[in-house]
Amino acid sequence: MSLGWTEDRVGALKKLWLEGQSASQIAKQLGGGVTRNAVIGKVHRLGLSGRAAPSQPARTSFRPTRPRPAAAAPSQAPSAPRRIEAAQPRPAAPIAPRPEPIPDLPGTATVMTLGAHMCKWPIGDPSSAEFSFCGRRASEGVYCMEHARVAYQPAVKKNGAGELARSLRRYI
Repeated sequence: MSLGWTEDRVGALKKLWLEGQSASQIAKQLGGGVTRNAVIGKVHRLGLSGRAAPSQPARTSFRPTRPRPAAAAPSQAPSAPRRIEAAQPRPAAPIAPRPEPIPDLPGTATVMTLGAHMCKWPIGDPSSAEFSFCGRRASEGVYCMEHARVAYQPAVKKNGAGELARSLRRYI
């Protein structure tokens, strides 16, 4: 069935669209086999873009309820004041020495044989034929224990600012 876009229908479409009606609402009002997709297609062909506030169903906003303080029973006597002790300063955690680099022994996995639980540490030059991956059992994310020690190191602070924060400042 061919849909005929008469001047009356096009005029009604433009009016409803500029009022902010949704394509589904317009299709219902036009009736006669006009679908939501037909309305959207005609809107694009006519180049209609400006609209009033878009028609959206009323959304209920989620507000977490605040916990109400429990009312003390009148028969309870106030508790005795608690003694607060000064917190003891914690000794600074010793900085772990940088792990020794693991010699790049030929890996046992290629791109085609690399599995989900295998170490994905690249070994060698990716453009060479000898390129491979470690291939040992991954225990720390995507790397084996030895390669994870090299890959995941805590940020070392210099002059009170972390290297990561300092390097990211240029993007802020």
